[in-house]
Amino acid sequence: MSKNFEDVGAFNKEFYEGGLKAFAAFSTGAQAIAVETSDYAKKVMEDGVSAWQNLTAAKSFEKAVEIQSAYFKSSYEGFVAEASKLSGLYADLAKDAYQPFEAALAKTK
Repeated sequence: MSKNFEDVGAFNKEFYEGGLKAFAAFSTGAQAIAVETSDYAKKVMEDGVSAWQNLTAAKSFEKAVEIQSAYFKSSYEGFVAEASKLSGLYADLAKDAYQPFEAALAKTK
C-alpha cells in the first residue's frame, strides 16, 4: 500500500515539474509571438506611410494606380508570409508546452 502512495507522490511531483516547464515554454513562445506581431505591425505602418507618400507624389493617374497596385500586392504577400510564420510559432508553442507532460502521461497507460 505504501508503494502506491509513493508512486502517486512521484507522479504528482513529475506532473508539477512538467507544469512549470510547460509554463516556461508557453511564456517563451508567447513572447516570441508578441515580438513577431509587433515587428510586423511596425513594418506594415512604415510600408503604408511610404506608399502614401509615393502615391501623393505621383504625377499621373496611371502612376498612382501602379503604385497602389504594387502596394496591395506587396501587402498581401507580406500578410500571407506573416500568417505562415505565426502559424509555425503557434505550432511550436503548443508542441513545446505539451512536451513536459508526455513522459508523465505515457506512464499512466
